[in-house]
Amino acid sequence: MAVRCLTRALRSLTVSQPALLSSQVVAQTKLGAQVCVSVPSTVGQCRGFLTTAFLQQNRTLWKQREKYTIKPIGMKKTGGRDHTGRIRTHGIGGGHKQKYRWIDFQRLRYEPNKETQPFEEKVVEVRYDPCRSADIALVAGGDRKRWIIATENMQAGDIIKTSGVIGRMAVSANEGDAYPLGALPVGTLVNNLEIQPGKGSEYIRAAGTSGVLLRKVNGTAIVQLPSKRQVQVLETCMVTIGRVSNVDHNKEIIGKAGRNRWFGVRPSSGLWQRKGGWAGRKIKPLPPMKNYVNLPSISAK
Repeated sequence: MAVRCLTRALRSLTVSQPALLSSQVVAQTKLGAQVCVSVPSTVGQCRGFLTTAFLQQNRTLWKQREKYTIKPIGMKKTGGRDHTGRIRTHGIGGGHKQKYRWIDFQRLRYEPNKETQPFEEKVVEVRYDPCRSADIALVAGGDRKRWIIATENMQAGDIIKTSGVIGRMAVSANEGDAYPLGALPVGTLVNNLEIQPGKGSEYIRAAGTSGVLLRKVNGTAIVQLPSKRQVQVLETCMVTIGRVSNVDHNKEIIGKAGRNRWFGVRPSSGLWQRKGGWAGRKIKPLPPMKNYVNLPSISAK
C-alpha cells in the first residue's frame, strides 16, 4: 500500500524543462532567413518508475532450447505470476532454488545411422529430482547421455534395452526396458505411456504409479491408468516396464509448516469457508474409455 501511494505521488510531480539559449532560439541560415525555434510552454509530466519488476524474468527460454544437454538448467521462479505480473495461481512463492534437468520422454530415440535397431544403455546414476516426485536416472549408450524417469528397482550399473520391434511372440521384458505395447504380454505393469507414437510419454509418470496392459485388439492396446480409467492407443506406442521409482512418496511426512515453504508452497489465507456439496464421499461410475485411435466409423465402410 505504501509503495502504491509513493508511486502516485511521484507521478503527480512535474519537472520543468531547462530554458533554451538565445543562440538556439533564433538561428541565422546561410540564405539570411530567420528560423524561429518555439520554446514549449507546457510542462512535461514525470512518468514515475515501475514498482513491480519487469517480468522478462519470467520468460521460459530454458524451455525453448533446441540442443539437448544433461547439465542442470537454471530456472527463475514466477511466484504464480504470468507475463503481465498478475497472480494466476495462488499458493506459489519462495522456496529453495531449483535447477531443471532435461528429461528425454521419447524413449525410442535412435542414434544416427542406427534406425530400427534395438539398442542398450547403461544406468550411470539414479538421483533425486527437485522438479518432480519420481527419481531420475542418467543413462549412457553409444555417443550420448540422457536423463530418463527411473523405475522402482533401477540402480547404477543396470543395462536397459529399448526396442521398437513387434514380433509374433510376446517378449519377456525386464524392469526398465522399453517396448511397444504390441510386443508385451497382457497383464504387464507399465509406466511412461505414449498416446501417440513418437511423441513421448505423457501418462503414468508420477512417483510409484503404474498401469496395466489389459488387452490388445486389432492393432490397438487398452491400458488401465492408476486412476482406473482405461485408454485405447495404438500398439506401436512405447511404454516402460515396471513401476515408477520413489514408491513411498505418498507416505512422506512434511513435519512442519516451514518445510512446505522450502517447497515453494505458501499457506492459504485461513478464511473459513462452508463446505458445500462437493465435500464428502461419492460413489461414481468409472468414466468411459478414452480413445486416442482414429478408428474408421461404421458409416464410412
